[in-house]
Amino acid sequence: MQFFKVILVALVLILNMMIAQPSWAGKDFTKGADYAEVTQEFNQLLTVQNAPEQAGYTPEQLQQRLAQLQSQKYTMETARKRAQCRNETGRTLAVYANKPKKYPTQLFFLAAGQITDDDWDCDGIYLPAGSQVVLTPGTQAQELTEPIAVKFVDGTQSIARTNFATGAIELNVQPAKVFKTGESTWLLPTLSQADIDRQIPTPQLID
Repeated sequence: MQFFKVILVALVLILNMMIAQPSWAGKDFTKGADYAEVTQEFNQLLTVQNAPEQAGYTPEQLQQRLAQLQSQKYTMETARKRAQCRNETGRTLAVYANKPKKYPTQLFFLAAGQITDDDWDCDGIYLPAGSQVVLTPGTQAQELTEPIAVKFVDGTQSIARTNFATGAIELNVQPAKVFKTGESTWLLPTLSQADIDRQIPTPQLID
């Protein structure tokens, strides 16, 4: 009788795991809109490899873009946590984040030395006009003449850090997209870094 009870409990546990995905299981970002969009562009560009000018690229630019898209696909195929942003700039960082089913993507403020909680999706970062930034690792810094928002694909573990030799903000991964005012539904307010530094960091981002 005791053996029968053990078998019954084991069967119930197995059935439960088959019906409801356990909370500790990894996320699958290949079913999201980001993955569909990246995959579509990647496949389209593959069809014009022999005539890159049809897509508005030189051969070198096309290969670079394909490599970027392949990297983004790999991130989403292998990531098991929501996108997170780590602030190593030494100052307050403005980030775009959402909490599924609770908060849509909007601007929040992340204190220096903090990383967003993995209950949130950190979609991107706001960079104010006047910032010196390196958007692509290994390239030269550029000074922004207007504010921009940089977007990361699902599952990206992004780090923004200050190069204290140059004063530039450097990103560890190239953004999937860069938005200027009017190019996205994301709000791009006119804020200086001094304005951002005066903001109270959003406590729920790191709970």
